[in-house]
Amino acid sequence: MENKNTFEIFNETSCDLEEEMKQLREFIDFVLKEEKLENVEFNIIFIDNPRIHEMNLTYRGVDRPTDVISFALEDNKTIDLGIRLLGDIYISIDKAKEQAVSYGHSLKREISFLAVHGLLHLLGYDHMTEEEEKVMFTKQEELLQKFQITR
Repeated sequence: MENKNTFEIFNETSCDLEEEMKQLREFIDFVLKEEKLENVEFNIIFIDNPRIHEMNLTYRGVDRPTDVISFALEDNKTIDLGIRLLGDIYISIDKAKEQAVSYGHSLKREISFLAVHGLLHLLGYDHMTEEEEKVMFTKQEELLQKFQITR
């Protein structure tokens, strides 16, 4: 079977994110190759703070906006369709802009960081323990550095 990765990037905000979405597509293509992922499908959806606040409250019980939420679909690994349906990554563009300013780096870097963070969650990585956090955050940083997305 031919290796075909499919991901879509949606902008459900009023912001013009055409350039950011183009750059993100190139970075995610790179990440998929680096991680040797084959036949995966997922979505990245840009939303605003009110929407991500509502999702955070509904699905995580946390009453505030957050920067990224991932919904993994791959929990049931008994289904073999020849593709891996990973899930959806929701990114708050409002939070991304705030954090880019707060951390003193570009919006491109913040969006790339949040997207790869969300993708790693879809792939089963987590940061609930110090050890898990070290593994996940090291991988995130390595991928960003290899693609020359620096702070």
